[in-house]
Amino acid sequence: MSRVKKISSILLKVVFIGIAVILIYMPIVVIALQSFNGSKNNEIFTEFSGKWYGGLFYPEGFLEGNDVQNASDLQEAIVNTLMVTTLSTIISTILGVIFAIGIHSLSRKKRQRMILLNNVPIINADIVTGVTLMIVFSIIFSELGFTSLLLSHIFFCIPYVVLSVLPKLSEIDNNLYDAAVDLGCNSVKAIWKVILPAIKSGIIMGMLLAFTMSIDDFTISFFTGARIFNNVSMIVYLRKGKALSPSAYAYNTILTFGILFVLIGYNIYIHFKNNKKNIKNASK
Repeated sequence: MSRVKKISSILLKVVFIGIAVILIYMPIVVIALQSFNGSKNNEIFTEFSGKWYGGLFYPEGFLEGNDVQNASDLQEAIVNTLMVTTLSTIISTILGVIFAIGIHSLSRKKRQRMILLNNVPIINADIVTGVTLMIVFSIIFSELGFTSLLLSHIFFCIPYVVLSVLPKLSEIDNNLYDAAVDLGCNSVKAIWKVILPAIKSGIIMGMLLAFTMSIDDFTISFFTGARIFNNVSMIVYLRKGKALSPSAYAYNTILTFGILFVLIGYNIYIHFKNNKKNIKNASK
């Protein structure tokens, strides 16, 4: 009887995990399959084709008719998206690390207050943040566009970096900084040589979160970009019910599996690095 219960328990776990995997990864699989569909009709898979991938990079050489213009518009939106995402990720990571170190150096009560303020943009509804930033940028700038969109992405990415770095700062010894200063390092060098290497994993995690939040943002981008400087999410929304190049499926597939390979490569690197470190410690 106990064996039957054990088997049924295992089966229930397998079914639960299977359902969870299907719900999470089914949209990715569907998009990947549609990216190789030779037909523009999503309901019919006519033939296996890679023309939408070719049209993503060279529309004139792989597509014809209205597909060329649609793919060109998508291509421009992709360039805009990657430019804003890259810049916002780099800037928000740098500022987030600086803010996290500053918050960590405060007293306990002041630190809690600053963390509370940091969490407001995360908890706040995107539409409220988007409208607020639109009003502020409309006063500052004569026209909304690249600058306002970039600043808005930096604004909502910084809190995620701060929340990723703060736990790592809490794990390190508070005397490390003082020891580095006592050994001859100035303040900047002590942070660069001692603190940053100790919190490297938190910085990488914050950077990945900032990249993820920026590259797929729509609501805030819609209000602060003013349809002048469109990213991919905006052009997909604006083309809803209209002609949208299926190259968008190819773009999403490349992006998804590209990020997946980066994460796998990073984990493999960490695995071999830890093994090498363990072997080195064992030989001592």
